[in-house]
Amino acid sequence: MAEENRSQLFTILAVPFALLAVSNLLKPFQLGGEQTAFVFFGHRLSGTANMIAGPLFGLYLLAYSYGIWYQKRFALPMSHAYALYVVLNLILFMANNTRPPGVWYLYFGIVYAVIAIGVSVGAAVFLTARKAELS
Repeated sequence: MAEENRSQLFTILAVPFALLAVSNLLKPFQLGGEQTAFVFFGHRLSGTANMIAGPLFGLYLLAYSYGIWYQKRFALPMSHAYALYVVLNLILFMANNTRPPGVWYLYFGIVYAVIAIGVSVGAAVFLTARKAELS
């Protein structure tokens, strides 16, 4: 049904959000060190807050990815909420944290922001434009 008619763009969007969900589900383990903790509205979490927020956002992103994959209407408001969160989170992170010395951090930050905002806002725009295809 929906899978037979699904545009490749739905698949292309669903897979990265599923991978991001797995990443957030793993945040409590801090496999890459303290820097891999979950960032919530500009603040890197630790302890219990990290153990709760990371997996909760992981579950949110799993549901969102599922909604995109199966072209479910509930994914549309989720996309807008997530896009807004990403933009606010990036702005607040830059405002709340000092930038380490070196130009590499600036370049990384620009590339990261372009990708994060581009994918999250792009998904919201895409789903909004294709809302007639959502069930």
